[in-house]
Amino acid sequence: MSSMSKASERAYREIRGLILSGDAPAGSPLTEEALADIVGVSRTPVREALRRLESELYVVRSDSQRLFVAAWGRDDLGEMFTLRAMLEAHAAARAATRITLAELEELRAVNARLAASVIGPVPDIAGFVAENRRFHEIVIAAASSPRLSAILASLVEQPVVRRTAARYDRSELARSGHEHGELIQAFAAQDPAWATAVMTAHIRRAFHAFAAADPAAVPAVPAV
Repeated sequence: MSSMSKASERAYREIRGLILSGDAPAGSPLTEEALADIVGVSRTPVREALRRLESELYVVRSDSQRLFVAAWGRDDLGEMFTLRAMLEAHAAARAATRITLAELEELRAVNARLAASVIGPVPDIAGFVAENRRFHEIVIAAASSPRLSAILASLVEQPVVRRTAARYDRSELARSGHEHGELIQAFAAQDPAWATAVMTAHIRRAFHAFAAADPAAVPAVPAV
């Protein structure tokens, strides 16, 4: 990968992270100069990143060609999580008949660490997010589908996972671990239907946790 491609990829990931984390709220204006300062790259890779984000509907352009963070309503989030549920459920179904004993053992170890992260006086959200990410990475790897991995990478962004986890109370954090445990049981039984059902419910619950804190409509992009 060329240095320019690396800079563009870095700009893309960081700007996308700002949008998904809420640090760049819906309707916020985006300028190449300001984003170049934030990311620490020149304006050219920022321009390339913004074109990509516009094509993916994270960024919208006004009639006067100014760029703004796209407004994501409940329907948009619902579609994103619905697609994620479909794809991760498919990954779980594939993994159920392909997962190795070593991967199963790693899933158990990861889920034990995830459970430990939420039993202290104050839940360790960062630890939870890291172990949750690793758990899902193992499942996707066990599915043995590079195409599926590439598609899911555009839907499962860590700021979204982090914001979802931050909205869980202790019982919801623990429930996530229990659902992981049931997935492990389904994998051990090599039961694709069971794995599909558990993963689908797991992602749907994550959607409701993510959306519940923002029930109001988000602001529209200014027509300027």
